[in-house]
Amino acid sequence: MHEVKHKGTRMALLFDIWLSMAILLLRSPRDQCADIIGGRESIPHSRPYMAIINVGECGGTLIKPNWVLTAAHCKVGKNTKVILGAHSLKKAEPSKQNFAVTKWFRYPCFNEEAKDNDLMLLQLNSSAKITKQVATVKLTRLATDIKTGTQCLVAGWGIIRNGDKKPSDTLREVNVTVIERRLCNDNKHYNSNPVITMNMVCAGDKKGGKDSCAGDSGGPLICNGVQKAVVSFGGKKSCGSEQFPGVYALLRKAHLDWIRKTTGGDL
Repeated sequence: MHEVKHKGTRMALLFDIWLSMAILLLRSPRDQCADIIGGRESIPHSRPYMAIINVGECGGTLIKPNWVLTAAHCKVGKNTKVILGAHSLKKAEPSKQNFAVTKWFRYPCFNEEAKDNDLMLLQLNSSAKITKQVATVKLTRLATDIKTGTQCLVAGWGIIRNGDKKPSDTLREVNVTVIERRLCNDNKHYNSNPVITMNMVCAGDKKGGKDSCAGDSGGPLICNGVQKAVVSFGGKKSCGSEQFPGVYALLRKAHLDWIRKTTGGDL
């Protein structure tokens, strides 16, 4: 009698374990598909250098109180607006500071077709007030390449699902891994169309699912606590693609010299 009872208890325990595993397996694909770029909402105002350009069309970073760094392919004009100190696009947050753009400077060697040197500077109509929610980013001072396998972070208000038409209301971020340039150029990835040059860096996940997306352009790639690159482009058909990881405009010495010269001084 005791043996039968013991077997029954053991079978019940095994059933509970099997049921738990089955539920976990059923949940996993759905959870991964819920947010295909694998991101998470940022802690509010934990990235005080983030800038919103034209309410979610592009991102950027505050590099000086009146200068923002973004991507050259972002659309700007006389009516371009920049918001600093935001977490939500929609909410009226007291930390927000609003600016107009008086001048913009695309990097002189920007090649729109090749997507090379995708960098632009925006001069604001006044200097930002530096607060806990608004601060300048720490730009790299070493114009070195980023080692393959380096863990970096990218943030922005871009879409979080392929097919979305509206940006995320809140700032989001995701950890990505730097992928070897040669691998990114091979026939299983971009196949040199476009060529991933020495002015670019690929970053994502070997299995896909972690990526920047539409609306994140111009935002920062932060590696080891400093901004090393700017969000440039990504998947040809969708974001988070294993075949087409995100591509970032790498800050080289010539770029840093141009930033210093244009903004008038040290960074």
